[in-house]
Amino acid sequence: MRALALSALMALALVACKPEPGPPRLEPVGAARVEAERKACEADGGIWSSGAFGSICARRTKDANQSCRKESDCEGVCLARSMTCAPVRPLLGCNEVLTDAGTRATLCVD
Repeated sequence: MRALALSALMALALVACKPEPGPPRLEPVGAARVEAERKACEADGGIWSSGAFGSICARRTKDANQSCRKESDCEGVCLARSMTCAPVRPLLGCNEVLTDAGTRATLCVD
């Protein structure tokens, strides 16, 4: 009986033990943050691009190269020259696109 009580007491003591919380986890900054964002982008199927104004994760569009007549026909933008949906979003640089009204406009994204 004594062994049973002692075993029960030890089990209760183990259940009551909780690990002490460690220090809060800090988000990476600087180059470590950029590297973490690049890895997350590529793991999710994105295309990592670095330029003069920073880095960006471009995502492939589901309707890439499909025919379009206006912006709302596409997940991204409708390219005016080819009248096809852009292959990635955002589309960097200056591009002639078709607006939702179907008119040409120059869109510049750095």
